[in-house]
Amino acid sequence: MRLTWLQPEDLLAHELHQAEQEGRDVTAVRARWLAAGGPPDPPRTGASPTPAAPHLRALAEQLLDELEESLWAARTGEDPARPAFEGEAEGRSSGVQGRQPPVPGRGGSGEPPAGHRHRVHAAWLGRAAGCLLGKPVEKLPLRGIRALARATGNWPLRTWFTAEGLPPELAEAYPWNRRSAATSLAENIDGMPEDDDLNYPLLNLLLLRRHGPAFTTADVAALWLEELPAARTFTAERVAYRNLLNGVAPHRTARHRNPFREWIGALIRADVHGWTNPGDPAAAAAQARRDACLTHTGNGVYGAMFAAATIAEAAAGGGDVHHCLATGLTVVPTDSRLARAVRHGVHLARRTRDFDTVADRLHAAYGGHHWVHVVPNAALLAAALTHADGDFTGSITRVVAGGWDTDSNGATAGSIAGLLAGHPDALPSRWTAPLKNRLATSVGTFHGIGFDELADLTAELTHHPLPQEAPRR
Repeated sequence: MRLTWLQPEDLLAHELHQAEQEGRDVTAVRARWLAAGGPPDPPRTGASPTPAAPHLRALAEQLLDELEESLWAARTGEDPARPAFEGEAEGRSSGVQGRQPPVPGRGGSGEPPAGHRHRVHAAWLGRAAGCLLGKPVEKLPLRGIRALARATGNWPLRTWFTAEGLPPELAEAYPWNRRSAATSLAENIDGMPEDDDLNYPLLNLLLLRRHGPAFTTADVAALWLEELPAARTFTAERVAYRNLLNGVAPHRTARHRNPFREWIGALIRADVHGWTNPGDPAAAAAQARRDACLTHTGNGVYGAMFAAATIAEAAAGGGDVHHCLATGLTVVPTDSRLARAVRHGVHLARRTRDFDTVADRLHAAYGGHHWVHVVPNAALLAAALTHADGDFTGSITRVVAGGWDTDSNGATAGSIAGLLAGHPDALPSRWTAPLKNRLATSVGTFHGIGFDELADLTAELTHHPLPQEAPRR
């Protein structure tokens, strides 16, 4: 069996690539790896096709540990995953074992903004629809996405992908995502199928209901071990999960043999932090940061903070998409690679009429990154929202048509554009009707729950003084 996102020989190849993006000199380590017969490039998918020889695997483990030690020994207190306060990693509990008792919730002054429940309902639907649109073409190259859509008369992209009428040679050249094709093409959508982009918002509902907004990173870890099946994790989340099982404590879980620490996983967990802090982007970003630090560092953390702050501003109901994106940038370092990429995406979108050209230029600029890395995906997300002026259909179709992590980007764009639309009825029925107000998941007791009920549970978290367990179904 070849477990994805965990083989040492694959992790080492990804780590060398990640370290170079961080500006580190890994020439000597790379030379040792190549001299031993290690592959020069990381696999595009989760695992290389064949196991490494025992000596090569042992060397990969050794080099991973050397790279981790050299990285963090060189840091001088600037680690973005360092707790904001002494002891935050441990928090109220002595470890990650067992369920912690409920604690007081958000409290604060009065009710959320008028119409908040409707906005959150639209955001849940938007997140699901955008994710579902991107699922069948996840992992495909940009040219493949365009070819499949054009061949079925769906370009510029405006509705669900379909296999009906697709020439056999194109189907063979660009196969649909094998896990998603059966549930996410126009001809077979029947409710919202399970996806990690929806599982994580559900987990964060449980997190806030059990612990309130003062949760710790250790609380996140404990919740995952209780409620998140290991096989439903990927990239940085799978590595962190493995680290927890091996006794590695947060926040080291984010960096120990974790070359995916700046990928998109933390960003896709940010929505609930924004939805439950309408008009308070700083609070949303602070929550997203504590969540992200279990699995990510650096720009991986910044991506989550940017998304949470953008969503919180959109949830307030007052700003347009351009204001919301600008607000999101205020919570991350201006000179970070994440912030520079977002600004680049916005700049291109404002000055380029054709979005295909925007996508081409972004791929030219960031094509050296893995397709799941947060930097190119955040740039594309910001560009699509800007180019569409926050319009729902325009936002999700542009971002999915732009490639890379299509379902995750579609989900976040749909969440933000749904908030800006303000009401479920403002979303076109072709996107919401196939969802049938039904979400499949393996998280907790949420399987089969409706998006209307999720909106109720989410809206409650902005003002109820005591968190509660999610209802048993």
